[in-house]
Amino acid sequence: MTGTILAGGENKRIPVLKGHIEINGQRIIDSGVNLLKNFFDRVIISTNTPELYFYCGVPMIGDIIKQRGPIAGIFSVLSNTGDDIFVTACDMPFIKPELVSLLVARCALGEENWDAVIPVFEGRPQPLLGIYSKNIPGVIEKRLRKELRSLRDMLTELKVLYIKEEEVREVDPEGRSFININTMEDFKKAVSY
Repeated sequence: MTGTILAGGENKRIPVLKGHIEINGQRIIDSGVNLLKNFFDRVIISTNTPELYFYCGVPMIGDIIKQRGPIAGIFSVLSNTGDDIFVTACDMPFIKPELVSLLVARCALGEENWDAVIPVFEGRPQPLLGIYSKNIPGVIEKRLRKELRSLRDMLTELKVLYIKEEEVREVDPEGRSFININTMEDFKKAVSY
């Protein structure tokens, strides 16, 4: 399995590069890379602006199909690696290692072949922190060709192992792993925790 950080967003709602925002003295993307390196032998950043992340010292993959949204990054990494991928976004500063462990362990335990392993929090699937199978690029490509970009909608076409909210709350009671920084308001809230 390959650890993957999605860093291809357009960054329109915040005046600074989201992955480069510092929280607790560390850039969000750096803490993400370091976290994933603890779990996976290979960590990749999905980005169309590699010059911004060369310093991270990990391989980078750009979008094969130039469309906005995380679905294009997931497709590109799956297509280039031929590996299952653990996905997170570059603007999620509080991912709990225990949640990563839970998802990886549940994926490994699965007797069935899942297309995705996705946690549920506050009654909703959280597709920006999950595992996607190397077997689904065809499904994603069809959606991209139709300009269908919603990850949540795509889940309806996949065989998904949903990690129940009760299990998620055992390792992350407040759901801090799912906080992302999209606006300065989000940033202010995040640093006030």
